[in-house]
Amino acid sequence: MNQPVIYSINGPVVKIRNTDVFSMMEMVYVGKRRLIGEVIGLTDTETTIQVYESTSGLQTGEPVEPTGAPMSVTLGPGILTNIFDGIERPLRTLEAESGAFIGEGLSVPILDTEREFDVTVKVRVGVSVHGGEVYASCPETSVILHLCMIPPMLTGKVVYAAPNGKYRINDEIIRVEDENGKVHSLTLCQKWPIRRSRPASKRLAPSRPMITGQRVIDTLFPIARGGTAAIPGGFGTGKTMTQHQIAKWCDADIIVYIGCGERGNEMTQVLEEFTALKDPRTGRSLMERTVLIANTSNMPVAAREASIYTGITLAEYYRDMGYHIAIMADSTSRWAEALREISGRLEEMPAEEGFPAYLPSRLSEFYERTGAFETLSGREGSVSVIGAVSPQGSDFSEPVTQNTKRFVRCFWGLDKALAYARHYPAINWTLSYSEYTDDLAAYYNQEVNPNFTAYRTELSAILKEEQTLMDIVRLIGADVLPDDQKLIIDIARVIRVGFLQQNAYHAEDTYVPLPKQFRMMELILHIYHRTKELLAEYVDLEAIRTSGVFELALKVKYDIPNAKLEEFDTLTAKIDKMLDELRSQKKEAVV
Repeated sequence: MNQPVIYSINGPVVKIRNTDVFSMMEMVYVGKRRLIGEVIGLTDTETTIQVYESTSGLQTGEPVEPTGAPMSVTLGPGILTNIFDGIERPLRTLEAESGAFIGEGLSVPILDTEREFDVTVKVRVGVSVHGGEVYASCPETSVILHLCMIPPMLTGKVVYAAPNGKYRINDEIIRVEDENGKVHSLTLCQKWPIRRSRPASKRLAPSRPMITGQRVIDTLFPIARGGTAAIPGGFGTGKTMTQHQIAKWCDADIIVYIGCGERGNEMTQVLEEFTALKDPRTGRSLMERTVLIANTSNMPVAAREASIYTGITLAEYYRDMGYHIAIMADSTSRWAEALREISGRLEEMPAEEGFPAYLPSRLSEFYERTGAFETLSGREGSVSVIGAVSPQGSDFSEPVTQNTKRFVRCFWGLDKALAYARHYPAINWTLSYSEYTDDLAAYYNQEVNPNFTAYRTELSAILKEEQTLMDIVRLIGADVLPDDQKLIIDIARVIRVGFLQQNAYHAEDTYVPLPKQFRMMELILHIYHRTKELLAEYVDLEAIRTSGVFELALKVKYDIPNAKLEEFDTLTAKIDKMLDELRSQKKEAVV
């Protein structure tokens, strides 16, 4: 049969006629430069391919070569500390090959094939093994032990096992004979299709929070390990900054950062900052437990569409080792725009705002691959996704934001007014919500304090009541309010500025552990209850304001170190003494 050749080219979409050698979702090489592509449509007369590299200079009549395998990523030691493009090509290696401007059709090894790892073989000849079982381990970085696992669908008996020692990723480690007598040679790496989720034994209910050290998140809108969250916000509201803080401080073992369609200069800044960040856990570089996927807005649009699948497949691989992974996807709006562009070139019927009708199903496919799982080897691992959404003009009613809300259980809506007022994180407490609060209540009440959830509910109620009162104040002014309602506004200000606002550049405030978050919340509510009692005894509100108790609560986040929570008791006693003096002064004045 004649070799298939290109019939038409429309941007990243290439078509071939009258051939039946391709399979759906098969990876192919397109043209004389062997550009990487994937089959996305098949009819009896036509094959449609999306190309993940620039098609500039590609001509009709050039050959297309099938590979017989789906679009896959290489999984093995050497992924961490690396920077890949949307289809897992190492950008540092590509730069060494072609300079700052990446050439098309470059064939480079995904992982370093010459690097040697100190491998410990975990199985011996004659033992039976099953999918997910660990057969070797090696230190990938100083903080992450890489576990090499039997491919999920393979079961059999070990017929050869290499001795412990130093090996490269393509060296044979063991051989397994399956039930049919076929022998499989296993190295330190394996491949997995990016559009198929890796199997696990069972999904676990969310029961433990992913602690970020950011008070507005951990206390008011928590995310569970294995949870999903969206950070929607317009330009300049701090989506990337919030993701950076979470990536640096959250208690995930491994960070996967996907820069999907962001501006080149912003992506450069991200890469520079991440490589320079010091891991607060170890004091070493944060990159030792991070992998970056960079796909800027001037890179081929089809690769942008593949980048989030590449990222979540890498995350699932480390999840199967028993690690907890946090994915920062920045941003899913650019990914959706890539879907829209490819859909337009395929001449598909557009839905709302030109997005394809399958946008919701693609979003759900992505977010459904998250969760906490018991792996095939009996370990517990999780994949959490925090996806930035960039609605044009901060319009949260647009399709990507609305459809994302359907599939995530945390919604951290960023507010332009808060960002412009330098209130960070600029998460609006009236727009935002978390559906994990009930799931995580037992953890907070048992591990932190039995009153944690009750205090959180009261804090939220004060903020909600302030919103209602401020509508009245904007209409007719604050003077008409009774003192107890004015107190609500004063306490809400303490909550907003002293608790929700956080300084990423302050050593004590950039990360706040849960016990201190609770003590801060407890102190604010203690002041509220005490001052409410004083108002009931006709103590003047202005006297309470001038006493300075509110200012003490505002400064506590800086004044009390994270490691010296006993100082809260001293401060509470001081505030009680100040308020008792006000009561005494009122009684003396009455007498």
